[in-house]
Amino acid sequence: MKEIFIFLAVSTYVILCAGSTIKQENEKPLEWWETTIVYQIYPRSYVDSDGDGIGDIKGITSKLEYIKELGAGAIWLSPIFQSPMYDFGYDIADFYAIHDEFGTMEDFDELLDKANELDIKVVLDLVPNHTSNESVWFQEALNGNEKYYNYFVWEDGVVDENGNLQPPNNWLSHFRGSAWEYREEVGKYYLHQFVVGQPDLNYRNPDVVAEMKDIIRFWLDKGVAGFRVDAVNCLFEVDKELFGGKYPDEPLSGRIDVDPESHDYLNHIYTKDQNETYYMVYEFRDVFDEISAKDGLLRVMMTEVYATIQDVVRYYGEGDIEGAQMPFNFDLITDTSASSSAADIKKAIDKFLTYKPVDKIANWVVGNHDQSRTATRYGTSLVDGINMIVLLLPGVAVTYMGEELGMVDGYVSWEDTVDPAGCNTNDPINYVLKSRDPERTPFQWNAEKNAGFSTADKTWLPIAEGYETLNVEVQKNAARSHFKVYQALADLRQENAFKYGRLDSLALNKDIFAFKRWYMEETYLVIVNMRETEHVVNLTYFENVHGDASVVVRSVQSPKDEGDIFNVSALPVAGYESVVVKLL
Repeated sequence: MKEIFIFLAVSTYVILCAGSTIKQENEKPLEWWETTIVYQIYPRSYVDSDGDGIGDIKGITSKLEYIKELGAGAIWLSPIFQSPMYDFGYDIADFYAIHDEFGTMEDFDELLDKANELDIKVVLDLVPNHTSNESVWFQEALNGNEKYYNYFVWEDGVVDENGNLQPPNNWLSHFRGSAWEYREEVGKYYLHQFVVGQPDLNYRNPDVVAEMKDIIRFWLDKGVAGFRVDAVNCLFEVDKELFGGKYPDEPLSGRIDVDPESHDYLNHIYTKDQNETYYMVYEFRDVFDEISAKDGLLRVMMTEVYATIQDVVRYYGEGDIEGAQMPFNFDLITDTSASSSAADIKKAIDKFLTYKPVDKIANWVVGNHDQSRTATRYGTSLVDGINMIVLLLPGVAVTYMGEELGMVDGYVSWEDTVDPAGCNTNDPINYVLKSRDPERTPFQWNAEKNAGFSTADKTWLPIAEGYETLNVEVQKNAARSHFKVYQALADLRQENAFKYGRLDSLALNKDIFAFKRWYMEETYLVIVNMRETEHVVNLTYFENVHGDASVVVRSVQSPKDEGDIFNVSALPVAGYESVVVKLL
């Protein structure tokens, strides 16, 4: 047995003199998603093809060449299903139909066909936690249809000391106020963890589970490459039978910076992260694999969860049971900001890599339609540096539309605010702290009317100021731009050092974060200065790094040129400079 082990080891690895062990042959073939860039599109804000001020599917189809040119291999579309749009598509009335403002099923089929021609995968947004109160399911429930009544979570109210009917308990909505709404038609309250128009589905009902699996099958059978699963940790509430048949109150969070109407006022131990949720995701994965086995295209599941790292990584699976391939990693959103030091960045990156299963792929997310844009949160000087981190760390890179340009949050007045998270504050001053409209302003294509997004006189959200100089056309024509840096990084991702290579990272000082990617004879180093202070750094703190290195990619404000050669023991780094060098 000992001799067999030695033979296998030698046949698979080369043991280097310095002690590093690098796999050099029989590499596992990588699936399409494992090395791709997933480009998130918020359809209402990408391209308006018919002049109504709202982006649509035909608009997206018209710009697929741009996505190909950028270097992304997959697009993820925020919800495009039929919806009354109280929460802009996350309140779905018909999971099997395209929302009329976005187009038709024929438009979507054309999008799929064009994407296939360009070898771009299409991923949709699945919203399984709730539906719309305008859905046939909910309307049938109100009309006394027992089957659909049981699709939702209902509870009797409580009569207070004054004889007034009150909600069943203290549960709060993500959008403020009670998570319960009374309906006279049935004489009960229904649960809505989000807006009033989004009644929660009852996943303790096998009919709901079967329905959702059929929805998944329907779209995957059309050729969709996967789903991003929204708010998945809210799928289950605690089993009320464990509490005498009544849903219990949730404890106070203890936070003194929020008011009693705020979702953050409570600790959501009964409405989030229930154990049954993970196993439902595993069941969903079985459906993904079922369709993949039929046509040979591996389907990918991405899950959206803001939770502890221990809970997030459970979505990968358990033992031999597979879950989501990509439980979204939000650590570079929740744990870091413009004030973060190099050590803070390293800590956030190390956290996810440490907790995820060793045989699973990491992913990196710095923005989305619910978070202030990256260039606003980190500052415009760090646009290229943050993109270097996201695109060159091992795993899947996720880019929210506009991050490749350094788009910033747009100003949206109280009068123009449409996001329920902002509107429900009823606060014309502080609504900006909750509204998600600023990160959803239309994409900036050029310096023409409405930034080339639409020919309409009024767009659904106002165009961000400064679009005349911050847009695709300007950056494509510039000698140096964030767009061109992004393209170069996307190309560099295809090198074996970034597809197969190992990672080491260091906070070289309080300002400079650096990491090393290496494979076989190739070694790259990525250096990101988080501050305006200039430094001279010694990269020989990395093992087996010595001699000279050549500049491969540099940020737009870098004084260096591609091809410049520096000794790694004394690399000058300008303020906010980011650079990728290759060891010679």
